[in-house]
Amino acid sequence: MRFFRFLFKICFWFVVFTLALVLLYKFVPVPFTPLMVIRYFENDSSKVLKHDWVPIDDISTNLQRAVICSEDQNFLKHSGLDYKAIEKAISSSQKGKRLRGGSTISQQTAKNVFLWPERSWVRKGFETYFTFLIELCWSKQRILEVYLNSIEMGKGIYGAEAASKYWFKKPAKNLSQYEAAAIAAILPNPRKYRASPATAYMESRKAWIVKQMRYFGPLKFKEKDHGKR
Repeated sequence: MRFFRFLFKICFWFVVFTLALVLLYKFVPVPFTPLMVIRYFENDSSKVLKHDWVPIDDISTNLQRAVICSEDQNFLKHSGLDYKAIEKAISSSQKGKRLRGGSTISQQTAKNVFLWPERSWVRKGFETYFTFLIELCWSKQRILEVYLNSIEMGKGIYGAEAASKYWFKKPAKNLSQYEAAAIAAILPNPRKYRASPATAYMESRKAWIVKQMRYFGPLKFKEKDHGKR
């Protein structure tokens, strides 16, 4: 009985702590992520970390649409998990093709902000838990805001503002369609790919993303998302 009481207390306080953290980040900028800390200590030769948090209103809608079109086109429709994308990823894997991620922007946000980058079933379980929490407590607009301010966009570069200044020497609110697409194009491997100058492969990815942005049209959050930050 003591063991089960102890286990219950651990689970109870874990839920309380994580819920409090998620509610805090609903209103407060995320100062750093576990990946930022890991990358900082990985790179002994140059302790460079660029991360400038800006509100979503100061991030070009071009970049907002570009990352949605590149990473998760059903972001505004699903509740955290995109089951069709997961099935497609599993199907591709079973056919012997290179495994493609089925992670949504919500899942990537949960992983980046609260968890470590290792691939394991344990981490995936925690990722699903935190995805459920942020979808429950945050608006889609807030999830996108945290995502765009936290993800890695180059070596030592985190978030839209730092990436925009690094790659294009301008604030994130002034990014053009093609500049936004260039940044979105590097997200699968931001430590390998370059937004500028772009290689032929990156130019093709960029052109595909811009095409998807035109199909996607204007970005429309649900009414309840406005003001629910």
